[in-house]
Amino acid sequence: MAQEPSATSGAAARIGSDSVGDTILIVDFGSQVTQLIARRVREAGVYSEIAPFTMAEEAFKRMRPKGVILSGSPASVPDENSPRAPQMLFEAGVPILGICYGQQVMTHQLGGEVRPGHETGEGGEFGRAFLTVTEKCALFDGLWQNEERHQVWMSHGDKVTKFAPGFEIVATSDGAPFAVIADEKRRFYGTQFHPEVVHTPDGGKLIANFVRHVCGCAGDWTMAQFRDVKIAEIREQVGDARVICGLSGGVDSAVAAVLIHEAIGDQLTCVFVDHGLMRMGEAEQVVGLFKGHYNIPLVHVDASTLFLKGLEGVSDPEAKRKFIGKTFIDVFEDEAKKIGGADFLAQGTLYPDVIESVSFTGGPSVTIKSHHNVGGLPERMDMDLVEPLRELFKDEVRELGRELGLPDIFVGRHPFPGPGLAIRIPGEVNREKADILRKADAIYLEEIRNAGLYDAIWQAFAVLLPVKTVGVMGDGRTYDFVCALRAVTSTDGMTADVYPFDSHFLSQCATRIVNEVKGINRVVYDYTSKPPGTIEWE
Repeated sequence: MAQEPSATSGAAARIGSDSVGDTILIVDFGSQVTQLIARRVREAGVYSEIAPFTMAEEAFKRMRPKGVILSGSPASVPDENSPRAPQMLFEAGVPILGICYGQQVMTHQLGGEVRPGHETGEGGEFGRAFLTVTEKCALFDGLWQNEERHQVWMSHGDKVTKFAPGFEIVATSDGAPFAVIADEKRRFYGTQFHPEVVHTPDGGKLIANFVRHVCGCAGDWTMAQFRDVKIAEIREQVGDARVICGLSGGVDSAVAAVLIHEAIGDQLTCVFVDHGLMRMGEAEQVVGLFKGHYNIPLVHVDASTLFLKGLEGVSDPEAKRKFIGKTFIDVFEDEAKKIGGADFLAQGTLYPDVIESVSFTGGPSVTIKSHHNVGGLPERMDMDLVEPLRELFKDEVRELGRELGLPDIFVGRHPFPGPGLAIRIPGEVNREKADILRKADAIYLEEIRNAGLYDAIWQAFAVLLPVKTVGVMGDGRTYDFVCALRAVTSTDGMTADVYPFDSHFLSQCATRIVNEVKGINRVVYDYTSKPPGTIEWE
């Protein structure tokens, strides 16, 4: 059993595999990191789709993949109602790689034995572990040699106690004597560890070995092909219906809108609701890009007064998110009615948004924070969702944006939350605080750009704290707000480390903010990583 929250999955495309060449089917049993498997496959230059285990047989018949990967899961194989892979996958004659739960369920279905850790008296195995290579294996070719020890990442409570006929053990760990098993004749492989996570240093290479060498995939897939697949998928899904897209001002919704516009042209109308909590000059930039550069039909609504008035007296972060989400829906719905409605709603939802907000099958996942893109509008307005970026991470969205020809100043922008500055102002939000924060944030980002550091940072922003401190300016006493600066590095937003600015840079930023922004007299820097903190403050 993999001890991890579950996630919502979706297939990466709904059309045949001919347009993308070689493909790999990933069967999702609810692991929070299933999408990381798809990411590693794409990094190896091979296209993949994720299908829930309940739809895996249909996906296999449609895709005709060259190989199958079985994901981890929060479930337990010995449990009566735990998920199973379609038996036909094991009879299809293609290579299969089972990861964690995937290894266990394959073992169980092919005649082996899996037992809970508490029954064996050995418990589970969690976190960093070291395995020893004991036999040659196609997964290890050119990478691992016999008797070598390698770091991997484990997360399992159950364990294989007897492998299925035809398999042999090719690597062991202290807590998992069946760390890697292989049936070279059938080209079936199972890893008890998670090769898809960064904590398994050679994990990406192992997956690449599987898809390139074992499955024989050419490794020539590109983001240009992904774009073409998505355009075909959108056309198939939408037909001649109308689509409405809510622009947030961020990269995700912009890339989604441009991609959809390329697919269906003027069937798409974008609605940009300015809630008064955007970064400096952001609203003008969005309107200029879509109306001027792309000539995409755009409705621009200045609803700042409505939002800011409604936030008066609200200090709880979830209450702020929910108010902004509900009010956005209200405004969006009104504007949609004015333009004659639509059958589909387009959103720039990304994979990290999904797994932090939604459960895979109503299972044990934890909602870290509600997300503005997930839920609400479709139910209210009786629309189907078009979410072409749902399986991508932020850096992949940027790559797709460049493929679509978006200007780099837009594609390269740091992530910006849907609720905007409201969640960067802990406590009550008002126009005065928003204006103060906007100015401080603009100075901070300007200094980062001037230092040539903007592209080295995943996300940087200022936070206006609900704290006032005594200061001195000239010969006078001040009693003003504290501003916190935040900057992190990340690959996909799932984890993040603090950016190590030198003290001179931070001192320069602090000096400019205190001197130029009325209302701030003290600046601090946030050194917290994710986890335990989140990237945003609320």
